[in-house]
Amino acid sequence: MRIILTTSIAFATIVAAAAGSYLYTVIAKPGIETAITIDAPPEAVWATLTDFESYEQWNPFITSSAGTATTGTRLRNTIDNNGSAMTFEPRITVAEPARELRWIGRFLAPGIVDGEHYFLLEALPGGQTRLVQGEQFRGALVPLAGNSLDVRDSFDAMNRALRERSEQQAAR
Repeated sequence: MRIILTTSIAFATIVAAAAGSYLYTVIAKPGIETAITIDAPPEAVWATLTDFESYEQWNPFITSSAGTATTGTRLRNTIDNNGSAMTFEPRITVAEPARELRWIGRFLAPGIVDGEHYFLLEALPGGQTRLVQGEQFRGALVPLAGNSLDVRDSFDAMNRALRERSEQQAAR
């Protein structure tokens, strides 16, 4: 009887801690957001961003990607996370040409660590584009992940490479 009670208390404590952690991420909305101005129109930036097969040629963060930019489909992405590769298969939730690309990737199962990654493209005067790249994190283990989720430098590196490639493509 005592073992069952102890096990029940331990289980209830774990469930409460996980629920509290998840609730924290829903309220606090931890995430990263970066932005860059690109001297190319949104259509050219979109074409570069969604040419997943060419990522290995120019992208220092998402070093390979396969799939199509269609809502509901899955991509197969490999990222360089401080020298170690990680492959995951996010589902595209928004694919509005020349405006927004958004996907959700998950670690193991929904609710553990979920990352909603997004790219927003805004047309600026003079044929330029403001690109915003970001990610919002939710899940029971997010508060414990700490700095391992801080990929701001990788986002910035990808933004710069996307700018360079988009500007080159638009100049052709």
